[in-house]
Amino acid sequence: MATWGLIVEMTVGTGERKHVEASVLGHVEGSREQALAELAERIGRYTPEHPRSPKRSRIFRTADGFLLVIDGAWQSFSSRFTVAELVKDSAAPEPQPAAAHAGTPTTAPPEEVAQAPSGATVDRYEDGVPVKPAWLGRTDLP
Repeated sequence: MATWGLIVEMTVGTGERKHVEASVLGHVEGSREQALAELAERIGRYTPEHPRSPKRSRIFRTADGFLLVIDGAWQSFSSRFTVAELVKDSAAPEPQPAAAHAGTPTTAPPEEVAQAPSGATVDRYEDGVPVKPAWLGRTDLP
């Protein structure tokens, strides 16, 4: 199954410092059509930095995605949304052999349950980050 990158290239800056920057909005595993559908949904939620006072907004469909052109009071700004197949990722995690993690939980349990100073357990999100930071409410901090 292919992994598709949802990419936006947007105009940033103004005047002589105006240039294009690209970033990855996310990834979709599946068909190209599924990736294009996800990209179309994200365009509706996308809010570009410029222009500050938009006068007109147009979305065009291209072969690989969409082009959003927004006319401002003085200049036009554009954002190109593209679907591209991920071929290589230098920071991708190493795949684990299927037998190595079959039947084991996806996250390892903490070695020791963190205790609050009062002795109560600490509420944590699914990724292990405490809901309430340990420093919140401390009186010994500046």
